[in-house]
Amino acid sequence: MSPPDGPPPAAPRFEHRPVLVDLVVELFAPVPPGVVVDATLGGGGHAEALLDAHPHLAVLGLDQDPDAVAAASDRLARFGDRFTARRTRFDEIARVAADVLAGRGHEGDGISGALFDLGVSSPQLDRPERGFSYRRSGPLDMRMDPSRPVQAGDLVNGAPERELARLLRAYGDERHAPRIARAIVAHRPLTTTGELAEVVRDAVPAPARRRGGHPARRTFQALRIAVNDELGVLPSALDDAVELLAPGGR
Repeated sequence: MSPPDGPPPAAPRFEHRPVLVDLVVELFAPVPPGVVVDATLGGGGHAEALLDAHPHLAVLGLDQDPDAVAAASDRLARFGDRFTARRTRFDEIARVAADVLAGRGHEGDGISGALFDLGVSSPQLDRPERGFSYRRSGPLDMRMDPSRPVQAGDLVNGAPERELARLLRAYGDERHAPRIARAIVAHRPLTTTGELAEVVRDAVPAPARRRGGHPARRTFQALRIAVNDELGVLPSALDDAVELLAPGGR
């Protein structure tokens, strides 16, 4: 079998500069030696800062986005066995942390800390093919984990009008939810984020378009949260993280 041509492919670019990194480093300074779980690994910015600043800590990074896991694993390879990455959603924190602790010879021990940096990250927004952006047209996807069965297009083109309005109110605090839901249903089928953003913009009253940012931002937020069940999995993940903490953990 002939060897492949050229070097192995590079990890996907997933560069994200966390804005509160200094505060995160400070907050985890007093925790006991052990493992901190970065439950939303992303590009590894928080994990790298923690590993650089605190030699007494190791980091277990969780992320459901395969591009994020690949990029962070490449970025943090220099830390050796102080860094471990797992592709999974953060509601699996208890199971995965137990497995990693057992593998490190600390079965039954708690974790030193857990960090959740919630929401969408800039690399996801910057790639139109992921479907998160209302400014750059792409498919109606919005899945953080591309293997999940439900895409934004399924909701946009399949959900009843009343359900769409409920989602926009519950997850986007969208005051014009009924008007937007009615417009979406009237313009079905929609295939791109650009089409959806245009429909939402036209559905919002003219005075409201001139304030508060892009008229579609709340709609896109609501659909993203619904597609990824972000609020559904958060309470159990936070409870599990608290239960996992060692004495003095944060």
